[in-house]
Amino acid sequence: MSASGAKGETRIEEPTAAERAIARRAAEARATVPDLELHADVDMAGALALRDSESCSMAAILVRASARALRAVPRANGAYRDGHFELYSRVNVGIVVADEHSYLIPTVFDADQKTLGELSGEIERITAAARAGELEPPAYSGATFTLSNVGALGVHASSIVVNSPQAAALTAGAIREAPVVRDGAIQPGQLMTITLACDHRILYGAQAARLLTEITAALTS
Repeated sequence: MSASGAKGETRIEEPTAAERAIARRAAEARATVPDLELHADVDMAGALALRDSESCSMAAILVRASARALRAVPRANGAYRDGHFELYSRVNVGIVVADEHSYLIPTVFDADQKTLGELSGEIERITAAARAGELEPPAYSGATFTLSNVGALGVHASSIVVNSPQAAALTAGAIREAPVVRDGAIQPGQLMTITLACDHRILYGAQAARLLTEITAALTS
């Protein structure tokens, strides 16, 4: 269907069911979740060395760092719902899997209990299955935190919508060359910008800052 006007020919395109769901959830999140965003630049030299030595993916390193941080800050592994704080015993990280038109968020269950090798293999498997439409609905439920690796798309930094009912979500940008200070000297470095979005009804400034600090520490230790 098309129409003519000052903008020229306009083609009306109907969104898919998935795109309608994304639009609805994004609008609900922006309208109902008072979010707080924090940013940090992380020196990823150690993480890159770990990736090479363990033959794992950067996504696995990011998931493990997030899971460790969620264990260290239990309030972050929860949600504000119906006037109460829900705190969860399992640490399940949702991974944003994007294509040109849409995205899905399959879940890595019990991410804090898995090795880098296990995480790398599972992330590869669920990412491929999600893109092929082969995952059943349970694979998309149960996440207590959401991670979006926008660096895989060549983006240096991005905001993210908190995926309600969760307390927080993280984006990780592309690793870039930049000077860093080590032992008082300026040296070549590999920096990644991470952005943490929090539901301010359950994670306040100090708690959000601690969560970001714990993620940074897990990526650099």
